[in-house]
Amino acid sequence: MKKVNKNDVEGSSPDGTNGVVFRQLVAEDLGAPNFYMRAFDVAPGGNTPKHSHDWEHEVYVLKGSGKIVLDNGEERISEGDAIFVSPNELHQFVNDSPSELSMICVIPKPGREM
Repeated sequence: MKKVNKNDVEGSSPDGTNGVVFRQLVAEDLGAPNFYMRAFDVAPGGNTPKHSHDWEHEVYVLKGSGKIVLDNGEERISEGDAIFVSPNELHQFVNDSPSELSMICVIPKPGREM
């Protein structure tokens, strides 16, 4: 068993993001063989880039609200929502609320065939 506190993980702002702090919580450095867990904090007015990729991911909204923008529209998201983003699905997370949006995102380990 290994434990990490989000507050002990240095955050970064990935390219193409606006007002986003990203933290890799569980990954190769902890010996995770199959999945990575990441935390995203999105400031009011912030967003991730509109993008797609070859892998699925699962997102859980810890606090706040906003929307996920998809190729065919958008959907409101808020605290307690679990979201499945399919492989190659165009998506973007946007915080259009006055408070921080915090999410956990789980993805397959890069290069791992699931």
